[in-house]
Amino acid sequence: MSNYGTHIDEKWQQKWEDTNLYKFDKDKEGEKLYVLEMFSYPSGSNLHAGHWFNYGPVDSWARFKRMKGFNVFQPMGFDAFGLPAENFAIKTGIHPKDSTMKNIATMEKQLKAMGAMFNWENEVITCNEDYYKWTQWLFLKLYEKGLAYRKNAPVNWCPSCNTVLANEQVLDGECERCSSEVTKKDLTQWFFKITDYSEELLQKLEELDWPEKTKAMQKHWIGKSIGAEATFKMSDSELSFNVFTTRADTLFGVTYVVLAPENPLVDEITTEYYRADVEAYKEETKKQSDIERQSITREKTGVFTGSYAINPINGRKVPVWVADYVLATYGTGAVMAVPAHDERDFAFATKYELPIERVIKGGEGLPYVDPGIMVNSGEFDGMNSEEGRIAIIDKLEAEGKGSKKVNYRLRDWLVSRQRYWGAPIPVVYCDKCGIVPVPENELPVKLPYNVEFAPDGKSPLAKSEEFINTTCPHCGGAAKREADTLDTFVCSSFYYLRYADNKNEKEAFNKDIVNKILPVDKYVGGPEHACMHLLYARFINKALRDMGYLDFDEPFTSLTHQGLILGPDGQKMSKSKGNTISPDDYIKEFGSDVFRMYLMFGFDYTEGGAWSDDGIKSIGKFVDRVERIIDSSRSYINNPVNSKDSMDKVEKELNFIRHYTIKSVTEDMDKMQFNTCIARLMEFTNALSKYISEEVKNPVFLKECLVDYVKLFAPFAPHFSEEQWSLLEMPFSIFNEKWPEFNANALVKDEIEIAIQINGKVKGRINIPSGLSDDDIKLAALASPDTQKHIEGKSVVKVIVIKGSLVNIVVK
Repeated sequence: MSNYGTHIDEKWQQKWEDTNLYKFDKDKEGEKLYVLEMFSYPSGSNLHAGHWFNYGPVDSWARFKRMKGFNVFQPMGFDAFGLPAENFAIKTGIHPKDSTMKNIATMEKQLKAMGAMFNWENEVITCNEDYYKWTQWLFLKLYEKGLAYRKNAPVNWCPSCNTVLANEQVLDGECERCSSEVTKKDLTQWFFKITDYSEELLQKLEELDWPEKTKAMQKHWIGKSIGAEATFKMSDSELSFNVFTTRADTLFGVTYVVLAPENPLVDEITTEYYRADVEAYKEETKKQSDIERQSITREKTGVFTGSYAINPINGRKVPVWVADYVLATYGTGAVMAVPAHDERDFAFATKYELPIERVIKGGEGLPYVDPGIMVNSGEFDGMNSEEGRIAIIDKLEAEGKGSKKVNYRLRDWLVSRQRYWGAPIPVVYCDKCGIVPVPENELPVKLPYNVEFAPDGKSPLAKSEEFINTTCPHCGGAAKREADTLDTFVCSSFYYLRYADNKNEKEAFNKDIVNKILPVDKYVGGPEHACMHLLYARFINKALRDMGYLDFDEPFTSLTHQGLILGPDGQKMSKSKGNTISPDDYIKEFGSDVFRMYLMFGFDYTEGGAWSDDGIKSIGKFVDRVERIIDSSRSYINNPVNSKDSMDKVEKELNFIRHYTIKSVTEDMDKMQFNTCIARLMEFTNALSKYISEEVKNPVFLKECLVDYVKLFAPFAPHFSEEQWSLLEMPFSIFNEKWPEFNANALVKDEIEIAIQINGKVKGRINIPSGLSDDDIKLAALASPDTQKHIEGKSVVKVIVIKGSLVNIVVK
């Protein structure tokens, strides 16, 4: 049984701490490498296997990079505001701050027991005043630049959480947090103007080393469309509305137009005869989320307003309908329907017996769904689709009925939350002065402790007299504070910047320090944040750059998504299923290095998979074996007698494995292919075991191999490797050592083994000099006793040489 265990973990963690081994010095030699794992949310009392799968392997990657000469910065902190702590408080009566700080203390202890190179002196906790002061500062800076504004708008409302949700936080019509059905509600809210950066957010994606799927998700969410806006005037009034279209060449085929139920124009144009139907339809629509309304599979519904609009290209009257698949927040809140050339419009027109008319065209490219009734496109007849688009837009512009237009699906970021456990929005409302931002020198606006946070649909802070009542910073008169708190994604949108200068009390961060350490070189976290945190952080980075606080465009230059660790039953872990994995139990039994190595060997890092107790036991046995091999080797290398300069055949084979392992592990570690790295180490282990099981003739060579072996092992099992390194009487610490380099000459074998096939079937193997010509290889294969035995009495028709692999002899 191995001597490795938690006592070894504790021993080396204490030494690392006492010597400040991992303390980050921004001026230290070596290229900086900012390695960042998405910080955890302390909603539970313990780290789970998913946290470990994020943090453990990435720490191994960072250790590898440190040994490669990089100056590694790897901070850690906690995303500590948010709904789970507040909901827990509502359920149990335990204050969110108390439960959060207790959980953080537990998770800090667990993270330190992991033995990672985290720079704890740079820790941030977002619910502490020394952090959310700068969250509030960020809000003020965005407000100064016109990037934060307040407006009344229909918003996503979760009746269970009693709070507003951003579009990105609604999944299949349900709250991402509690899975309750999301409804619509009109509220005055604060927004960040992320849409000002739509084009740059889209274009800069191409420069990022990110998973293609994640980039595709952001591209879709930003949703750029190039087309035109056409103005439809009402037939019986001066009222009008604009319609965005990417296919102006289909305007002649428009047979009706559709407004979003929330479009203010609906109330003005609806006739009395249809008003009751329209009002009932609007109420029903409020119960549906935007995503649900736009579902491809959902049947489209609508009601007629009783009014007509004029098609700007041909002057024809078309009916105006209201339908929930049109959103007021997307485009102009109105669409033109061309049922002969659009499947959705065709289904709607068929259902409500509306006309279907096909535009006559000369070229290819026009969408085609149903022949319908062919309509004349006047002066544009005979043009192909692209020519028609350009010509029609030019005509609309010339007549003042339209213009070229670029549209985006991306909406502004809704940041108001009707919750207690979040950063207060630093704004007051004065009857005389209006909206007044809190001066920077009065930050932070502190979150009061004694607040009634039971949900009733209103902001809990509004019930706190000591918080809500204040004086106006401008006139000194009575004023009210903003009662909403900020979306917790605001806190996480800049934490990577604060890490670099977290003790700074005068500013959010020093520009020179941040520009030296950032951007983040490797960011690792779950793919579920593709259209929320990752998009928001990019926006904030660009906004701060434009304000002069940063010199770089993107926060995270390289991104990796770790996979998901499932329960032993292959299902997602949950307490209700009883399939959760507690790292603490396994670490107590096997030690943290075995737990870490199992996660890296048992799963593809970007895929994950189902937990296996048998798998971790096998890794435990492997580490035991490694310890025995190193222990056995020490008796030879500490007494280097009978050593010789040259290597015999056995030593050359071990040397080949040694350098092949160095080359393979180096290449695969760069790609975070941890499982194949450990597989190569297992092969090296077998070769070492074979070598020392025979008479060791060259102890000096064995020591060289052993030194490289332990270095290669170090990132995967840091505590165990430090212990073995010290037992080899090497200088402290192995992580101050250089990563081994492979010798290309050692990978060229004097002899190679090739297979001999007779008529395609392997009948034997021979060893030949590696530089042999094809003709000599043929002669050697034919002369082999195995070959002679199988071709005796037969005629050789052909001999085919596959260099370095096999010889196929065709006989009859």
